[in-house]
This record gives sequence, structure tokens and C-alpha cells, in this order.
Amino acid sequence: MSITDDRRISTDDLPEDPSTGGLPEQLLKLRELKEGIYAGDPAATERQHAKNKLTARERIDLLLDEGSFHEIETLRRHRASGFGLEHKKPHTDGVITGWGTVHGRTVFVYAHDFRIFGGALGEAHAQKIHKLMDLAESAGAPLVSLNDGAGARIQEGVTALAGYGGIFQRNTRCSGVIPQISVMLGPCAGGAAYSPALTDFVFMVRESSQMFITGPDVVRAVTGEEISQNGLGGADVHASVSGVAAFAYDDEESCLEEVRYLLSMLPQNNRETAPVEETEDPADRSTDALLDLVPGDPNRSYDMRQVIEEIVDDHDFFEVQPTWATNIICALARLDGHVVGIVANQPASLAGVLDIHASEKAARFVQTCDAFNIPLVSLVDVPGFLPGVDQEHGGIIRHGAKLLYAYCNATVPRVQVILRKAYGGAYIVMDSRSIGVDVSLAWPSNEIAVMGAEGAANVIFRREIAAADGPDAVRQQKIKEYQSELMHPYYAAERGLVDDVIDPRETRSALISSLAMLRTKHADLPSRKHGNPPV
Repeated sequence: MSITDDRRISTDDLPEDPSTGGLPEQLLKLRELKEGIYAGDPAATERQHAKNKLTARERIDLLLDEGSFHEIETLRRHRASGFGLEHKKPHTDGVITGWGTVHGRTVFVYAHDFRIFGGALGEAHAQKIHKLMDLAESAGAPLVSLNDGAGARIQEGVTALAGYGGIFQRNTRCSGVIPQISVMLGPCAGGAAYSPALTDFVFMVRESSQMFITGPDVVRAVTGEEISQNGLGGADVHASVSGVAAFAYDDEESCLEEVRYLLSMLPQNNRETAPVEETEDPADRSTDALLDLVPGDPNRSYDMRQVIEEIVDDHDFFEVQPTWATNIICALARLDGHVVGIVANQPASLAGVLDIHASEKAARFVQTCDAFNIPLVSLVDVPGFLPGVDQEHGGIIRHGAKLLYAYCNATVPRVQVILRKAYGGAYIVMDSRSIGVDVSLAWPSNEIAVMGAEGAANVIFRREIAAADGPDAVRQQKIKEYQSELMHPYYAAERGLVDDVIDPRETRSALISSLAMLRTKHADLPSRKHGNPPV
């Protein structure tokens, strides 16, 4: 059923007017008025479809449960004059606002209607969004924005810009209070791009959505560079290069279906926990495949995604930013029906090292999970931070500190599993015991040390190796000596830095039992206005 059909005032439901024997004139006029608004301009609708884009109402239909949408301020019109605006005052003013349900839970949504003023934001348009955002905050329910607009309405001048300011302020106030999701379904240029950047997750559709502060024409005029809109700010650019977009899809239908899926894994607000789903996947299922998936040789790579699939319920997880900073994996999944956030080093990409982008990606994800009461599972196989002049000059210290701060500041249940390597500062940063992880587990293949055995031996025994008649043989001897003394699988456990060394086949059950124990965890942060994290 479409929104138009659902919201139509049926003539069968109208009472008869005893004075005329017919229908009340006012209700007939209301029906005709709203039906015209819902239908929109047929020519504008055709132009939208010609671009392989849906209308705002069609998008809302796909996002929300059938027949659940309740629209507000349908009859709103702008009051501006000048530049011909006084002769063009369409209802809704180019944005549709209201609430409905996704999987039976309340969700607030606003959708720019590109058919009216190109979806450009004016004073009335902004006030509608402000009201909806205030309602979402008060009701404690997620907010989804379906973005397809031409930016500020130039004819309304500074009042349009002020409207954006009100949106940004509310984005910030709602941050960490209710989930905020931005779905980019058309252009988003200039200051308008900052609202999505302030939200928790950004979805984009290839070819039809773009985000940039200054468009290709300005770039060409200022720098002389020639570039297309998609090349400058298309979905793949922001999903793989800039990291602005968490997800990119080929069409609007699959994009909005995935938004629904993400909402099913998030709580309504920061006072609730994510929905629990019953699963037929046994909590004590043995994860035998892990013995073959992870090579014993610490220098051989493997795909950590396969490890995650083996551990989680029904082998299903939802990866965030899968094509950006691929040396670390951030994903939502379920363990025994309960949602968890997984942060995992990816040995198949850059050997799983931490670098600037990986640190930023994981830090943001950890903060999001902590804000919405989602427990954290860290799967560790990290050889260290990426060395290099570019990394140091780019601020790896500051960016790495973001991940460290996020973990240290998180109060949700936290469980760490060390699969193989955990070297140096990267070991500490990946939610080690020393920074507050609740439960630390390790496989018998774990190697926890300041650095790899070869590098350590070269530093500690440098003079002995150099003075030896057979330096290579001595070097190998010293490497084995360092491994046996400081890098054996039980060294950290003997010192209380790992709670238990487990059989890899018990990883799933160990995680589930640990998280079940931590379900009633309560931790208070010091009284303060807010922290001052590295940014």
C-alpha cells in the first residue's frame, strides 16, 4: 500500500450532511487537497524517475513498515517573498516529515522532495525538520534523513543558512542520545554536507548521490583540476577514500532495505539496549573451523572475516565501512541473540597493522557502540603501528590516541581475544587488560610482546651477534631464547594480563558466557562536563 492510498480520506468513511443529504463540503475539499499533495506534480515525478531516482514518498514507503507512516505539517507553506517566491507556495515546502515503524519500532523520518524547489532548504522547510528532530529526541527514537536536496534556498538568503544551523545544533544535541542515520539519495553540497557528517551512519547510492563542500566548477576555477561530481564526491569516493560514508549501494531499494536491517540492530536510544532475537544457533557450538582458518605461522595472512563468520550467530554480521581502512574490521553481529560490536585486525590487509585511518575508523565505531550500550568484542592479531614518515607527519600519534581514548572511555562490557600477534603499543591500544578490558582471552598461538622475537633479539643481543664468528646462527639462537623466555603462550596469563588461554574451538561459547556475566555491568565515569579527546 502506498502512502497516498494509506492517507487517503475515503468517501465511505465520511458522515452524511443532514442538511444536504450529501458529504460535508469541507471534508471533500480536504480530501482533494491532500490527494493532490500526495500525488505531486506528474511531470516532476516523471523527471525524478527518469534519473533512476524514487520520489520522497516512494522512499518512505520502502523504509517504513507498510501503512505505518504518520505525516506532520503536510499543509506547511513558506512565507517568503521576492524573486518570484510569492507566486509559488507549494504545500510541504519541499520536505516530508513524520514518523512510522521499522520492524514494529518507532522511527522518525524526513525526506527532501526534489520535485519542489529541488529539495532546497528554506525557513519553513528547516522549521519542519527542527520540529521533527525535537520530537525524535523527546520520544527517544531513531531519526533517519533521506537527503536529496540542492542546499540552501538562495532566494531566502541568510534565513536559509540559519535553518541549517538549527539542524546542526540538534544533530549535536542528539548525538549519542538517539541513533541518527543519513541516507544520501541525491546531491548534498556546501554546508548541507555537515549534517550527515554529524550523524552516526551515512548511506550512499552509487551514481545518484554526491557530497562535497565545493563542487567541480569551483574546484576547476580555483585549482584548474577537472573532475566529475561522482569523481569528487560520489558514493565510492566517500566509502573507500574519505571514509565519510559507512555504506554504498547500487540502488535505492537495496540501500533502504539495509537501513532497515541496521535499525534492527540498534536500540531506540541511549537508555535502552538493542533488540534481542532468538536464534537456533547453539551457544555452545564448537568453532572447529577456526583451527584451519588461522595459520599457525604468525607471518601468514588470512581473512579475519571468516573468523567472525564462524563465531557469530548464523554466520551473519553487518560490516561498517567495509571498503575504507580495510586493515581493521568493524561490524555489528549477534552472539546468542544479543547485539555486539566487533573490532578486529585484518591480517589480509597490510598485515593487520594499525595506521591513521584504521585508528580513526575503529575509534568512531567504539564510541558509537559505547553510546548505545552495545558490548564490544576485540579480535586481536596486530603486529604494531604502521611505520613511515607519512604516518608520523600525518599524526599517527594523535590518531592512534583516538582509539586508545575511545576504549579507555567505554563503559560497556568489553571482551578481548588474542588470536596470534599482539605487539607493542598496538597491543595496548587494542583493548588490553591494562586499559580496562573486562575479560581477556587468548589462543595458544598468542604472541604478546614489545616487538617480534627477531627484532627484539637484534636489539638486545646486538653486540653478541656482531662479535660472533657465525652471526646468523647466534641470531637464530637468541631469537629462540627470547621466544622461550618472554613470548611463550602462557607468559601474559602467568602475570594476570590474560584471564585464560582457551581452545580456539571454544571461542564462541567463551565469548557468550563472558558477555552474559557482564550483562549487568555498571561503570561510572568521573564527574565532568565532558572529556577532551584528541580530534
